Amino acid sequence: MPAFEWKLAHGRTLPLGSKAVVMGVLNVTPDSFSDGGRFAVADQAVAQAERMLAEGALIVDVGGESTRPGAEPIDAGEEQRRVLPVIEALAARGDAIISVDTYREETARLAVEAGAHIVNDVWGAQREPGIARVAADTGAGLVLMHTGREREKLPDVIGDQFAFLTRSIEIAREAGVDDEQILLDPGFGFAKGADENLEIIARFGELAPLGFPFLVGTSRKRFIGHVTGREVEARDAGTAATSVALRLKGAVVFRVHDVATNIDALAIADAILDHARPAEN
Repeated sequence: MPAFEWKLAHGRTLPLGSKAVVMGVLNVTPDSFSDGGRFAVADQAVAQAERMLAEGALIVDVGGESTRPGAEPIDAGEEQRRVLPVIEALAARGDAIISVDTYREETARLAVEAGAHIVNDVWGAQREPGIARVAADTGAGLVLMHTGREREKLPDVIGDQFAFLTRSIEIAREAGVDDEQILLDPGFGFAKGADENLEIIARFGELAPLGFPFLVGTSRKRFIGHVTGREVEARDAGTAATSVALRLKGAVVFRVHDVATNIDALAIADAILDHARPAEN
């Protein structure tokens, strides 16, 4: 995995490639599928973020609207009411790298103004393309995620990844986003059945020609329960197994709920990769 310096807002950068990077999930929502309601109060959310950072997360991803299937939609004002105080409090720490999980241009801009460094868009800049202009204007890192929602997918899972993500990259570039700001995400669980998710993992190396590093978010997803028979709260071991598999196939950033378990699992994956690299002369 070649080294890559991810350019972020507020003059920050994050080296990627040589070691796996963990992004901790911080849902400040009452209805997320895994931890809805647990961190809906700003003080509780900040305390959870501090726990994840202490366990080894380098990024905290703050989201104010549940993306689970069937979730009740909220408006931009409510989303901002939930996420902005948490982002401001984390930014006051001075050390955390903060991501905002939103597809809304307005929320993204306000979040970066509040201190966020990364915009993580589950619609790959195709729901509100202006979100790419926010990244261009602010220098924020931009995660472009694949989704199969609200459209007809191609029959081949990798072909559909290329078709969707190529368009997302075009939108970002046309808005003036530098390639060094962009990460891609295959969007595990977003209008994908268990077999599709597993096929993406098995064929993950075929995504390399897209030319960008990948963030992956398998954490506690339904397909892990399909394989293991575990309920949501008992899927962290299964998540860690997918993290290792994807790390060995080239993923660099891992968005997870259970930071400590994935930190250990990814340390093993990194050690394996270190031994697999040819010795330098």
